[in-house]
Amino acid sequence: MLQVQNISFAYINKPVLKNINFTINKGRNIAVIGESGCGKSTLLKLIYGLFDLDQGAIFWNDSEILGPKFHLVPGMPYIKYLSQDFDLMPYVTVAENVGKFLSNVRQDLKKARINELLEIVEMTDYANVKAKYLSGGQQQRVALARALALEPEILLLDEPFSHIDNFRKNALRRNLFAYLKAKGVTCIVATHDSTDALSFADETIVLYDGQMVEMANSVDLYNTPINKYVASLFGEVNELQLSNLVPIDGEDEEVLLYPHQLKLVENGLMKVTVKESYFKGSYYLIKAVFNRKVVFFEHEIALEHNQEVSLMIA
Repeated sequence: MLQVQNISFAYINKPVLKNINFTINKGRNIAVIGESGCGKSTLLKLIYGLFDLDQGAIFWNDSEILGPKFHLVPGMPYIKYLSQDFDLMPYVTVAENVGKFLSNVRQDLKKARINELLEIVEMTDYANVKAKYLSGGQQQRVALARALALEPEILLLDEPFSHIDNFRKNALRRNLFAYLKAKGVTCIVATHDSTDALSFADETIVLYDGQMVEMANSVDLYNTPINKYVASLFGEVNELQLSNLVPIDGEDEEVLLYPHQLKLVENGLMKVTVKESYFKGSYYLIKAVFNRKVVFFEHEIALEHNQEVSLMIA
């Protein structure tokens, strides 16, 4: 179990994280999301032990995770941290990079382990290619395989798929998170991509300005966001008065609705003016204006500029 107990941290005089507190059970996949500069990367570095805490404590089971003041070489041996800087050895092969920390006593076992890891990240065909000849996405996949080599108890990933194209990214995510679940490895992913949270994370932590806004089941977080900031991390969101959409009795209330939760109807209460239609593959994202406020909704076809349409809750 990972316990983060009321931790705070500042770079010189600039506070970065303030009173962060949460617990993660073994084998769980956790996503950390939030706007740029909210403290995601710093949180991972603190959990790894790269910095000393200003306040609070971090424990893995009964062991306290301590920083450079207590360790000559920062970082805990049972944790692997993959930063946005891949730190590969450029003049040796992919296989040699992945096997860097593996024992040489049994070369057959070492080779089998390297092949297993390269299969997970789909880099088997590049085993004998020097790292300097790889693309950024390929280097990122090799770095990920190397981080898994000694099978850590905790894996910390900072934007692990940022350089990888969508075709590779989807398959890699499936392979990686299935492997981590099977091995019982606790994984924390700092990400800007909501797919990492919704598709693979058991729980999601939301940070804003160095503070933890919420930690919840990823599905619940998406379906019932506590505010517009949380909802906006998963895409476009509309903040509307309920009375704009349906007749109400009693007190009005503000509602948060994703574009797919609004639909075009013949005679709805809410009349909007279409401004743009963006093709998204299986649908169009429509940008419209209502009372000088931008509204997004989905529709199966593009709509004409300045066309007036009616909306209601889907």
